[in-house]
Amino acid sequence: MTGHAEHGTSNMVQPTTSLTAVGRGGRKSRSSESTPVTLAQAVTDRLRTEIMEGRFASNEKLQEMSLCKLLDVSRTPVRAALHSLAAEGLLDYAPNRGYRVCSLDPDRLISIFNIRAALEGLAAREAAERGMDDTALAEFRVALVQGDRIMRVGHLRDVDRTVFGEVNAKIHEAILRAADNRMLKDMIRMCHNMPIFSDRNVLWNDYDWVRRSHDDHHRIFDAIASRDAARAEQLMREHVNTVKLQMKLQLGKVTTMTPA
Repeated sequence: MTGHAEHGTSNMVQPTTSLTAVGRGGRKSRSSESTPVTLAQAVTDRLRTEIMEGRFASNEKLQEMSLCKLLDVSRTPVRAALHSLAAEGLLDYAPNRGYRVCSLDPDRLISIFNIRAALEGLAAREAAERGMDDTALAEFRVALVQGDRIMRVGHLRDVDRTVFGEVNAKIHEAILRAADNRMLKDMIRMCHNMPIFSDRNVLWNDYDWVRRSHDDHHRIFDAIASRDAARAEQLMREHVNTVKLQMKLQLGKVTTMTPA
């Protein structure tokens, strides 16, 4: 997406060189038919964004056929997306009644980010204190370069969302491995129990914000590589807090756009 998404089929997932989710104008290519997992993930990401941005009212029933028309895809990836988003807690499912949009609890979401900021800040501190070996540093650099390549496009493309999510996850996982603290790792994983909090699920509607977030990755890398534990912890806390503030902004829009 470029900036805030415009609703409708004009902003569908765009094709990549190797895997195509939904092509321009919404037409599925042959490669999309052969990669249903990729298409399902693309549809899930798009539908999650629509829910978070308040397109659907709280407790609104989601009709499969309407979503197929909106996203211009078949029922199979839509069903997969609905199932995934129900598992994340964004949708409620009842037999014979289908899926409805859940009321989001902003206080609970924000409290989890507060805990994540403290825990991931500690992980960054311990990674800097212990130090990363050459292999870990090289992997971190590769992830940074992959993120830089996406940011150089100058705007957000749907086809880059999953890739950037993987980049983000690799960076945070590399820090956790370097911290080498089993209890800390388990506690952070508890915060990720809902996929909406996963490092692979990135907010993807504001290029400037995503760019600043990736710049944070560079600063965190420099602090860890130079063994500056205090700075690494501070930067990671700030990094997670910016995600919290962006999420809070999104939830505020949902609150104002969605009837109680």
